[in-house]
Amino acid sequence: MAGLPPYASTGQRVWYYTFRFICALLFLFLIIPILVIIPLSFNAEDFFTFTKKMLALDPEGYSLKHYRDFLTNTDWQNALYNSVRIAPMATLLSVSFGTLAAIGLSQSHVPFRGVIMAILISPMIVPLIISAAGMYFFYSRIGLQGTYWGVVLAHAALGTPFVIITVTATLVGFDKSLVRAAANLGADPVRTFFKVQMPLIVPGVISGALFAFITSFDEVVVVLFLGSASQKTLPWQMFTGLREQISPTILAVATILVTISILLLTTLEYLRRRSERLRGMTPQ
Repeated sequence: MAGLPPYASTGQRVWYYTFRFICALLFLFLIIPILVIIPLSFNAEDFFTFTKKMLALDPEGYSLKHYRDFLTNTDWQNALYNSVRIAPMATLLSVSFGTLAAIGLSQSHVPFRGVIMAILISPMIVPLIISAAGMYFFYSRIGLQGTYWGVVLAHAALGTPFVIITVTATLVGFDKSLVRAAANLGADPVRTFFKVQMPLIVPGVISGALFAFITSFDEVVVVLFLGSASQKTLPWQMFTGLREQISPTILAVATILVTISILLLTTLEYLRRRSERLRGMTPQ
């Protein structure tokens, strides 16, 4: 970002630095709770607070025992297994449904596009507890409540809006004449999609997939309503650990989830910048 121009007035300079100071305070307000969790996950004691040895940076105050408990405890491993089973399948469905919906809604001849878009992204707007309650009553009537596919479909419904939004944003700069050229050369719609459209919108598809994966992997409210006792995911196990037994292993799991989220968001930012370069929106 460019700095202040040399001809900036006193008021502009005051606002320039005040605005950045406010942004820094907001950043600290959001990031400090996360930064506190990370060192606490290495606490050698079974406490949720910093011990004297930790504050004194004594090596004896730090330990990996909470991470070892996560890797060896049956309950945590079952929860990890369930999350790994559910999130990728929910992401696959979200990407499939969301990409097709975004491409369909990008066509100018589709009637009521605004209304359809509003309905499709409503899971992002409606309070999650309301969506979870509605899914519970609906799935219980069709026999999906408490099943693996019930949880997967519910998470797919929550992740699809993210795919629709990211793919729709990518399609804004898509040259539709390429589709017409492929059709003139004899390519059918399926071949045109995989050979022409998909390579150009793949950054948006991957971005939406990452958002859908994070949504499914971190979601707890819906799985509490729809999941059975054998389908505890990591967030559900963390919630149970806070409610029934205060286990410091939660801090280790939270640190791992934060690390995964950072890696995924870093990948997302890289894909966003790559997509902008491909569309000529930013310099090489």
